[in-house]
Amino acid sequence: MPTTSRTIELTEDELRQIAGYAADCARRVLSIFERSRPADTRPRDAVAAADAFAAGGRRTGALRQSAWAAHRAAREAESPAAVDAARAASLAAAAAYLHPTASAHQVRHVLGAAAHAARAEELAHEEDCGATVVTLEWARRHAPAAVTAVLDRLPAAPNGGGRVGEFLRDLDATLRT
Repeated sequence: MPTTSRTIELTEDELRQIAGYAADCARRVLSIFERSRPADTRPRDAVAAADAFAAGGRRTGALRQSAWAAHRAAREAESPAAVDAARAASLAAAAAYLHPTASAHQVRHVLGAAAHAARAEELAHEEDCGATVVTLEWARRHAPAAVTAVLDRLPAAPNGGGRVGEFLRDLDATLRT
């Protein structure tokens, strides 16, 4: 049965803050990807594009393409940790395209970079929970007001998604006011 989603208020300033936050989360794990594929700049380019938007740049086709390019880099990475690091970068650039729809899927656009960064850290440290706890705590402490404000307008993060989904739901639950 199809469901309808209501529209939420979403300002350009909120989009910029969310994109900047997502870029900061992804930047923390770029080195994991770059150790695996040092000549591949697509994830770093996606983070730079997200930073440019967050600093006042326009949402352009180049920004969207940088997100897709980082997504392709994730598909080409051999190391599972590098895959999640590139996915974090892809989602950072894609954060600028958050839809003003009250859909649980949109939570992934807000917190996906942070959740994939945590999974990249976990995999890079051979499932050591300590690295993951540090990354998730950093993401909680550094979330700007726009992240919590937008989350409060969205339904809770959806079920599923494996370990990344667990991180997503954990961040979502702890960041809501």
